[in-house]
Amino acid sequence: MRTFAKHSASSPRTSIKRKAAVSQAVLCSAAQGLRYEYRDLAEARASIREFLEKVYNRKRLHSALGYLPPAEFEAQLAAQNKEAAARQLSL
Repeated sequence: MRTFAKHSASSPRTSIKRKAAVSQAVLCSAAQGLRYEYRDLAEARASIREFLEKVYNRKRLHSALGYLPPAEFEAQLAAQNKEAAARQLSL
């Protein structure tokens, strides 16, 4: 029989997972409010692309990105790359 250790309610990991679950619930409720009948496949694709760029990628938390939204992770990565390039130039 397997047993799994439970994280305390105050542990950082639990807090991050709770925030991720809340963010996912908000996105799901927002997506359900966007139900729409599309004229054609091109219109549906354009709408999905807009949703991904404006809502999903800016708000959802991702565990592989340190529980940051992808847009925020990319901004931090770009800043780090810029700093590294500036350090290389100063050598």
